[in-house]
Amino acid sequence: MKRAIYPGSFDPVTFGHLDIIRRAATTFDGLVIGVARNAAKEPLFSLDERLAMLNQCVLDVPTIEVVEIEGLLVDFCRKINCRTIIRGLRAISDFEYEFQMALMNRRLAPDLETVFLTPQEAHTFLSSRLVKEVAHFGGDVSSFVPPHVIDALKKKYRNHR
Repeated sequence: MKRAIYPGSFDPVTFGHLDIIRRAATTFDGLVIGVARNAAKEPLFSLDERLAMLNQCVLDVPTIEVVEIEGLLVDFCRKINCRTIIRGLRAISDFEYEFQMALMNRRLAPDLETVFLTPQEAHTFLSSRLVKEVAHFGGDVSSFVPPHVIDALKKKYRNHR
């Protein structure tokens, strides 16, 4: 069985993420969505909230599993017997960072492959950071995230004010 992992912080999950997830799920027999704690970022949503939002988004796809990633991604891939990492590329600005990560992962684990997918053109500008900024100021994010994520954003920002 060919499994892939799509790692990220998903803070919050966007339609761009979901586009990559849906297409990867049709390309591989199984897809693991790995939600990272990422010490370098201060997430708006807790790990449990992000896991719950993603699980709600993929309820209809039995070949997808949403899990927490602990430690190095390459070690986690070995642990779950996965040899393919999925990464999304929105714009050329993503490429340098993603390329460096892919090369580092290859150096640490030569048996792993990184596959880059681009989202539909309508989602190429979309980032979780921008969604949070628009939502923070009360803007309409309905074309960027699913309804349950909108509700979570509204609740989170209502509690932060």
